[in-house]
Amino acid sequence: MPPTASAAPRRTLRIELAPKTLLVALLTIAAVWVLVHLLPVCLVLVAALTLVGALSPLVRRLEERRVGRKGAIAIVFGTAVGLTALLLFLMIPPLIAELKGLAEHEPDLRRGVVEWLQRSPFTSALADEIDHIDYTQLLKSSQADVLAATKRTIEIVAYLAAAIFLALYIMIDRDRLRGAVFAVIPRKHHLRFSHVLLNLETIVGGYIRGQVITCVLMTAFILALLLVCHVPNALAIAVFGGVMDVLPYIGPLLTIAPAVVAAASVSPAIAVVVFGALFCYEEFESRILIPLVYGRALRLPSSVVFFALLVGAALAGIIGALLALPLAAAIVMLIEELRVALPGETEKPEDVATRIKDQQEEHEYEKLAEQAPAEEASAIAVEIAKERKESDGER
Repeated sequence: MPPTASAAPRRTLRIELAPKTLLVALLTIAAVWVLVHLLPVCLVLVAALTLVGALSPLVRRLEERRVGRKGAIAIVFGTAVGLTALLLFLMIPPLIAELKGLAEHEPDLRRGVVEWLQRSPFTSALADEIDHIDYTQLLKSSQADVLAATKRTIEIVAYLAAAIFLALYIMIDRDRLRGAVFAVIPRKHHLRFSHVLLNLETIVGGYIRGQVITCVLMTAFILALLLVCHVPNALAIAVFGGVMDVLPYIGPLLTIAPAVVAAASVSPAIAVVVFGALFCYEEFESRILIPLVYGRALRLPSSVVFFALLVGAALAGIIGALLALPLAAAIVMLIEELRVALPGETEKPEDVATRIKDQQEEHEYEKLAEQAPAEEASAIAVEIAKERKESDGER
């Protein structure tokens, strides 16, 4: 027999983690655990910072007109609260009346929708389902849901009030808070951090103002359209459509469907007119109005917008979906501002010029803020960042 080959020695793969790596991993796991359990608090903080970013430009404009900072904050917050209260006072009573009328006329509206659906063999089954809805069974099964929804609504109102007061305190103590944050950041990063803060303010402020403008215009358009077409409960449907307009992709469907169903109770022709008008307005809003209103505040591809909405809705429902877009825009801005080199990218000549300009500004800042305390140094860094932003905007 031929001699057998000797067996190859086995290799042992040993994985050793350095103490520093293990410590970082444990701290990361702990941080994720804390964030998951403190998600409502994090959302309150994000909402407060969002409100600060939306109102800070108005406060700054009043300060430029020689109004004291505390006086400017009082004027802006007082005006915002007063306008909100006035809007609720003018809208809620007729809205409640229309909702009561909608509940009273529900059988007639349902009968009209059923008759319209029964005209086509493709929708006759749906018509039968709608015609035989058992409201008593639905009410019995939804009592627990109503209690849960009421509790959730109270929690949301409480968190919203906390976010408003937190935003007020942040704006009042802006200089001290900013100085405290800059004190823990190395001075060589102060200027870049100031650029990030200004860009975040632009993103958040542009997003909030854009949402308000588009929602108000959508509400006004639906209200005028339904009043002209003599559709009942126009105000309730218009307010619902304006609120739903804040949700991209899903919002248009939730905006058009109730209006078309209500118009169908008048006549099929009116339903077609309402659908066509709302469809045209949605196209006008998405292609012309939104780019015009938002400007350069949000520069996100459609795929990023859709993915951000899915992640935000999965983590925190409607509130998460509302905060998803400014957060996604902030992440994209951080990648650009921190000069993060993505795979496959090559440095361009304009990138070299930008880096040289950054180095010159950092050198200038180091000379101006060499002996200054953190609070004064933060003010110098923000001022240099503002001048840079204005010069880039003029180009």
